[in-house]
Amino acid sequence: MGNLFCCIQVDQSTVAIKETFGKFEDVLEPGCHFLPWCLGQQVAGHLSLRLQQLDVRCETKTKDNVFVNVVASIQYRALANKANDAFYKLSNTRSQIQAYVFDVIRASVPKLLLDDVFEQKNEIAKAVEEELEKAMSAYGFEIVQTLIVDIEPDEHVKRAMNEINAAARMRLAANEKAEAEKILQIKRAEGEAEAKYLSGLGIARQRQAIVDGLRDSVLGFSVNVPGTTAKDVMDMVLVTQYFDTMKEIGASSKSSAVFIPHGPGAVRDVATQIRDGLLQGSFAEHS
Repeated sequence: MGNLFCCIQVDQSTVAIKETFGKFEDVLEPGCHFLPWCLGQQVAGHLSLRLQQLDVRCETKTKDNVFVNVVASIQYRALANKANDAFYKLSNTRSQIQAYVFDVIRASVPKLLLDDVFEQKNEIAKAVEEELEKAMSAYGFEIVQTLIVDIEPDEHVKRAMNEINAAARMRLAANEKAEAEKILQIKRAEGEAEAKYLSGLGIARQRQAIVDGLRDSVLGFSVNVPGTTAKDVMDMVLVTQYFDTMKEIGASSKSSAVFIPHGPGAVRDVATQIRDGLLQGSFAEHS
């Protein structure tokens, strides 16, 4: 109906390309326009000024020979003041942008190791954006933003990277566990050493008390029983200790069996051996 009355409507965020007898004449802004078709004027087409997005998936190889798929998201739009260039100079805008993206990514990624590709994806996106901006501005397009939204290595490579990470974490956990066990063993050894030290002090005090008691017994017995010597008192004490020991061995069901010569005469032999040992030690010390 608009063509019948030589009127056309241009929607918001859109421009129309006006031609006269097939030659570009003007860019029509949004609104209603009078185009007498009888004078050869017509609309050659419409051009959207809205922001558009193109996702480009590019397969390439890194410096360490790992194939990856790099997904770049390009956001672009046509410039209203260069609408004629955007309409006439390019027949397929998306293919042109895709070609530039392929060229930049395949020139940048092979210079980097796989780990560096993940770390420097912003630098790759910036290089793509700069190249596109320089190339597409001549065709009436503005590159608003370029993003590297995904980097996908081969499935086997991702599995290997995960296994390496897991192994490193397990090694760290093993080191921490070993360090904890080391600390426990050190603390346990310190506790045992302290316990043995205190036990030794207790045994030493016990033996000192026994010696003091024996000395007092010998002195008291010598005073109260005339004619006895310290040797006789020691023999009697040894006999008493001997029978006490035999009693304890027989009373305990879990005690170890010790075979020694049994009989009252054996006690005298033991006492003689102890005295001889003490005398030999004293002689060696003074000589």
